[in-house]
Amino acid sequence: MLFTKASEYALLSLILLAKSNNPKDVENISKELNISKSFLAKILQNLAKNGVLKSTRGINGGFLLAKDPKQITIASIIEYAEKRPTNVFECSGDIENCHNQNGDICTIWPIFSKLQNIVDDFLKKITLKDIMQK
Repeated sequence: MLFTKASEYALLSLILLAKSNNPKDVENISKELNISKSFLAKILQNLAKNGVLKSTRGINGGFLLAKDPKQITIASIIEYAEKRPTNVFECSGDIENCHNQNGDICTIWPIFSKLQNIVDDFLKKITLKDIMQK
């Protein structure tokens, strides 16, 4: 399915970082959000590797947003946090992944594909800034 804890933690962390003017390290973020430090570190490293965050070392180091919150889409956050495309169903993104036991294309794939397109369009339009606003 689309959202897991990784997506949730990525979103919560990015909101926290967007509200901060200073870098925050993994330990402080994990304490503030009550999230496993090791799991959060992997998520934040993926976000940094994909250009959503900047990582700085040293005594005052930590993570900062690499982009303005209005430039970071929810679709990209989820994809980077999950390390896979944002598929609603396993086969909904690509017809190559949709085969039944006989090797035929599933009869419900067209509906899954339409739903996937709607979800993709929706998530690409919503930004981190949008979800920060109440």
